Amino acid sequence: MLLLPGFNSFAAQGFLDPFRAANYLRGERIYSWQLLSPQGGSVTASNGLAIGETVALGDAAPDFDLLLINASWTPEAFQERALQSWLRQASRHGCLLGGVDTGAFVLAFADLLDGHRTVVHYEHLAAFNELFPAIETEESLYSIGPRRFSCCGGVAAVDLALELIQVRDGIELANAAARYIFHERLRDGGEGQVPRILQPVGYQVPAKLREAILLMERNVEEPLTQPELARYLGLSVRQVQRIFKQYVGVTPVRYYLNLRLDRARGLVTQTEMPIMEIAALCGFLRAEQFSRAYSQRFDITPMRDRIEGRIPFQLRNVTDHAAYHSVG
Repeated sequence: MLLLPGFNSFAAQGFLDPFRAANYLRGERIYSWQLLSPQGGSVTASNGLAIGETVALGDAAPDFDLLLINASWTPEAFQERALQSWLRQASRHGCLLGGVDTGAFVLAFADLLDGHRTVVHYEHLAAFNELFPAIETEESLYSIGPRRFSCCGGVAAVDLALELIQVRDGIELANAAARYIFHERLRDGGEGQVPRILQPVGYQVPAKLREAILLMERNVEEPLTQPELARYLGLSVRQVQRIFKQYVGVTPVRYYLNLRLDRARGLVTQTEMPIMEIAALCGFLRAEQFSRAYSQRFDITPMRDRIEGRIPFQLRNVTDHAAYHSVG
């Protein structure tokens, strides 16, 4: 596992523990692993936990069966030629390459995801699609292909590890490992990252409301007017307003604006795209209009959020952030 500064520690531990359990249950070391980092030594996760001993990338031969890139914050910071060269060499060796959370960004920057379906954390999905429009993405828990795999992170890293155990050593061992670590069930990789009952507003609400939200999500760059939205739904403007007020608690105009601003915030904090370009992609024609709406919703300007949004929460009260940013 390649741990990049600011990595997802929950996913790291979740991915490794099923293999530990499998070794224990078999009574032998059938799986072994090594923790790598760009410089070796200690590397700190996004929640402040540190792994004290890792092997420097330059000291590790890229001939593993599998390599998982664990990244979280600022994946665009890790585009060094040495790292990309090492990853390409691992690919040539036949290593199964994958990423968890935002690890897929690192592989994509190295041109190692062309033609492969990819999973990233849903918060980063819009940014990934903008940066790599030719790479097919899916909002699922994980995806395993012949030469690549990817995972959204969190508990899904446990599911990914259990699926890999099942593929290599059978369902019995995978089930036993899941039971040993008290994992409820073996989830299929194709399951959505957010349960359907919760996304976008639950399945106990009118179908027309779900349809309206889907239309909004598909028309962010050129927002629909209220009459256009109502016409697509086969309802009157007043009926659409009544449904949103009753089930969501806000007007359709406010919901649509918040949806576009949430999409914009992901791009502001997770990419280097120019702010004005982000504004246009999210349906804002003027920079001042975008900045004002953004500040009202998030109580911070887009430019300031670009800085603060890239700093792990436990470090945001630290005056000098230079030390954190220097790790990339």
